[in-house]
Amino acid sequence: MNKILIIEDDAEINTLLADFLKENGYVVYCLYDGLHVEDLLHKEKIDLIILDIMLPYRSGDVLLADIRKQFQMPVIIVSAKETTQNKIDLLRLGADDYITKPFDMEEVLARIESNLRRVQIQNEQQNGSEGCLQYDNLTLDLEKNTAFLCETELSLTAKEFAILELLMKYPDKVFSKSNLFQSVWNTEYLAEDNTLNVHISNLRSKLKAICSDKEFIDTIWGIGYRLHKAKD
Repeated sequence: MNKILIIEDDAEINTLLADFLKENGYVVYCLYDGLHVEDLLHKEKIDLIILDIMLPYRSGDVLLADIRKQFQMPVIIVSAKETTQNKIDLLRLGADDYITKPFDMEEVLARIESNLRRVQIQNEQQNGSEGCLQYDNLTLDLEKNTAFLCETELSLTAKEFAILELLMKYPDKVFSKSNLFQSVWNTEYLAEDNTLNVHISNLRSKLKAICSDKEFIDTIWGIGYRLHKAKD
């Protein structure tokens, strides 16, 4: 059974969510503030987090940023704030979904199922490829650290390979610049640092040199990057 962590300081909301999710077959852990979250995540294999923003001791946005430095499980934000800018800021920090209070329990369940299904499909694709990631004519061999596009080997730096690997492992996820930088460089992202942009630009140039008519990396304005999604 999937394990869900609820981090919500309102005891009534926390209990209602927990009871509802237990009735639907989930194992549920409950926390009521921003303390000791990482301790639990290291102890238990949590599959998804429901995170409130207004928390005692450590706010949800700070907690989200810290979680994303170490963990990749989906995080669904629940918040009374419903401004577009607030949602964008949280997506930049690495949130996967956003639900505004007050919310419908069935909507919460649907969002949870959708995010868990996405992760399951991605894991199945990754595990079934025997250490290889495939997107269109682009192939990454994770064991040999090689990349081929249209059967032509790409000459990538270690950071370029890591960026491409992360985007291909999570093809539906929009990575904020901060999240992508911290995942690849394993250090704090500074907004004025142009390092990531330069690596993305170089990576695109190398891909374009072989397939000039195709896009592989989308820029999501105001948020970050993701693997290219073809328009219907």
